[in-house]
Amino acid sequence: QVQLVESGGGLVQPGGSLRLSCAASIAIANFNHITWYRQAPGKERELVAGVTSGGRTYYGEPVKGRFTISRDNAKNTAYLQINSLKPEEPAVYYCYLNIGLENYWGQGTQVTVSP
Repeated sequence: QVQLVESGGGLVQPGGSLRLSCAASIAIANFNHITWYRQAPGKERELVAGVTSGGRTYYGEPVKGRFTISRDNAKNTAYLQINSLKPEEPAVYYCYLNIGLENYWGQGTQVTVSP
């Protein structure tokens, strides 16, 4: 069973920054897409960012220019650097990995925005 464990969430002031981590229990080097999603209260889960095995990155429109996704295959870990967090962006952030017909989600890490 593949496990994904997110960490790094917490309370951040508007305009603040933090880095989220997603540690996988499986080697990730041979798997293409690792992605981050988030879900705000009362809203649908949305794509935040993704990174391929070749290093190509892509982002949801609301976070472009502010968030940065990366991966360290040696550590089997993906990261999400969050900058300039907006007050309307509190959410639970999840990492996601697809392997064949299986979909793996982490438990999520909470990001709270407060003055």
